Amino acid sequence: MKGVILAAGKGSRLYPVTHHIPKPLLPLANRMTIEYAFDRLKELGIREVAIVVGENEESMRGALGDGSRFGLELTYVRQPEPKGLAHAVSFAKQFVNGDSFVLYLGDAIYSHGFQELAEKFRSSGCANLNVLKEVEDPRRFGVAHLEGDKMTKLVEKPQNPESNLALCGLYFFGPKLWEVLPDLQPSARGEYEITDAIQLMVDRGMDVRGGLYHHTWFDTGTLDSFLETSQFLAGDGLTLGDSADLAGTAGEHVVIGNGAHVTCALIEDSVILPGADVKVTGTIRRSILMGSVHADGDLIEQIVSQ
Repeated sequence: MKGVILAAGKGSRLYPVTHHIPKPLLPLANRMTIEYAFDRLKELGIREVAIVVGENEESMRGALGDGSRFGLELTYVRQPEPKGLAHAVSFAKQFVNGDSFVLYLGDAIYSHGFQELAEKFRSSGCANLNVLKEVEDPRRFGVAHLEGDKMTKLVEKPQNPESNLALCGLYFFGPKLWEVLPDLQPSARGEYEITDAIQLMVDRGMDVRGGLYHHTWFDTGTLDSFLETSQFLAGDGLTLGDSADLAGTAGEHVVIGNGAHVTCALIEDSVILPGADVKVTGTIRRSILMGSVHADGDLIEQIVSQ
């Protein structure tokens, strides 16, 4: 089995920081976000991984190299323009070369691994197994309908969900996926959706299944979710990176990256990215900061890059 990580997105919900650092490279608890994906794939015995990149290709190659320092063999696959997840995965067909593979969304973080679901995929011989999570508000997600563990319908962001089972960013595919991608049509928003590809597999009578994930899952794409994930990974107190320092009082859930220097009255629920030079006369709260940030007063719920 191989791994495919989708990492071509622009991370627009985290601008302006992601103008400078691709979202998969943003540090969470002083590790790059994508390193947590590497961990989960290696737990499944996967060593060959393709990363689908876009305009961020140079930065991704520069940061990750050939993957050897992570215990992986990395291949980079270019998606020339962003046209959806199914469009992105189509460029990995040659890399996959007929094998089964795990499709992993590069900004997802999971507290536990997927060994049991991987074994279910292998032993069932199904064409596709989708990892599902029970959620409070399914309207934000692709929502699955199951009979037993067989998937009968998949609805993207339904206004009136008939199920609370959301796709949570990790999929096991066999080679039958490549049979449906050429027939896929753009969705209403003009993208080739992975949910539509899976529904097409269902419509054609392929064995498509769901597997429940009973642990914690984070999508790191917004300020709130990024900070929540950082808090989960780093713990309650202050996490100082190498050669980092703080002149001020630290509250809960603070991560200061390698080589960063921070001066403030109080900092809490915030992430300071590596190398930042931050001088704030007041309080820093629920913010992500990078570069040289000098401000009078407070910085509250901001994403700042200067």
